[in-house]
Amino acid sequence: MAEENRDNGRYTTANEAWSKNWLESILLLMLRQWSSYGYELMEKMSTFGLAAMNPGTCYRTLRQLEKDGMVNSNWDTSKGGPARRIYSITDAGEAYLNHWVHSLDQYQGMMDTFFRIYTGQPTSREKHLEGEIGSSVNKEE
Repeated sequence: MAEENRDNGRYTTANEAWSKNWLESILLLMLRQWSSYGYELMEKMSTFGLAAMNPGTCYRTLRQLEKDGMVNSNWDTSKGGPARRIYSITDAGEAYLNHWVHSLDQYQGMMDTFFRIYTGQPTSREKHLEGEIGSSVNKEE
């Protein structure tokens, strides 16, 4: 279901605000901390601002992560009721998550610079240059 974004006339859906890679990374991050069931993972998505998620999207992503070797799953029959699939991260999933964290760190730096420029605050580089100029002026006096 698409709704019009009145600011720019583009059509978006609520879930287009975040990418498939973002969802994969959030799932891997949570699985890095504890093995879990798909339903429990969806409940904890609200921590990342993804409260209203289509369960099919979550389960398809988990299955794709398993197919790609980033997660394993096993059937848990220890509790009463139907068997449930419990997911855990693999070494390949850890490596992908580490790569994603490095990419996000670089992206965060670009975003910080963008917003500093947008708000008129000096960037770290400009502050560093101002410090060098100020210290050389003080030496001359």
